[in-house]
Amino acid sequence: MDRLKSKKAGYAAAAVLLVLAVIGSGVAFKGMWFGQNGTVRESEKTFPNRPITLIVPYSAGGGTDTMARALAEAAQRQLGQPITVVNRTGGGGAVGLMEGAEARADGYTVTFMVSELTILPHLGLLPITYRDFKPIAQTSFDPSAITVRADAKWQNAAEFLADAKAHPGEIKMGNAGTGSIWHLAAVTLEQGTGAEFRHIPYEGAGPAVSALLSGFVDAVPVSPAEVKSDVDAGKLRTLVVNADERSAALPDVPTLEEATGMRTDFAGTFRGLAVPAGTPDDTAAILERAFMQAAQDEEFQSKMNESGLGLLVRGGEDFKRLLQQSHDRFAEMIPELGLSRN
Repeated sequence: MDRLKSKKAGYAAAAVLLVLAVIGSGVAFKGMWFGQNGTVRESEKTFPNRPITLIVPYSAGGGTDTMARALAEAAQRQLGQPITVVNRTGGGGAVGLMEGAEARADGYTVTFMVSELTILPHLGLLPITYRDFKPIAQTSFDPSAITVRADAKWQNAAEFLADAKAHPGEIKMGNAGTGSIWHLAAVTLEQGTGAEFRHIPYEGAGPAVSALLSGFVDAVPVSPAEVKSDVDAGKLRTLVVNADERSAALPDVPTLEEATGMRTDFAGTFRGLAVPAGTPDDTAAILERAFMQAAQDEEFQSKMNESGLGLLVRGGEDFKRLLQQSHDRFAEMIPELGLSRN
């Protein structure tokens, strides 16, 4: 009996020494990590435990990039990990969207979604659709704002459109890329008013606005936020917004119906966030919660108000429904406009 007790005591002592060795060396054990001071940290599998990449499918300087960077700054405070914004340009947004869809589905690559995801597939310019993503949240909605240089000869939208009718193809209209939402904004304006422009594509709204400032194009149809600072500085002048209501960013600018009595079938652009379709639901939920909370951040909202971006925040399920509706809408609209390449 004494020998048995001695063996049990020896086993217990060995077990204690083993645990102490584990704690002292700081190694993982059954999903937990024991530090050298004996504390327990979360499992390395806990999300997120390293930096996150946020892909922006347009170049720096446009409304999409501006919002993405401000939101990333706010969200990284929620997640406790850095969020690195990378601009992947090309193909009117197709390059960045493809990279985002094909990324590893682990939550560490998030894509800043744009309306073009629901447009480019119908143009034959993108082999994926919204179904290749798991939506996290919608972040904004913006109308088209037809903007010219401050010294342009057109004083209002009526004069501008009359000139585009009288001299078809002479007014150079810059856009964010062939098939981009701003390209379609200009095309639907043509369809609704009888105007005719010469469309000049750029890799995002930022470069298109720069081209306008430099005199390479005569006008752009981008969002109010993307021209607001130059309008406020007296360098540019917005003639009209193509929306049902005036923009809060440019409250003195009339809607198309107010300015001309005409309407077009154009709704505007939206932005949001998504991860690859195979991302685990619990990981997506963590990201959704963090980005939704980030959108309520006072500093972020202040930046959005200053920039003029149309903040509209909704969760993943609502954003998924919007993507589906937009996809179906452009499936009908693009062939009607004669733009389909499928």
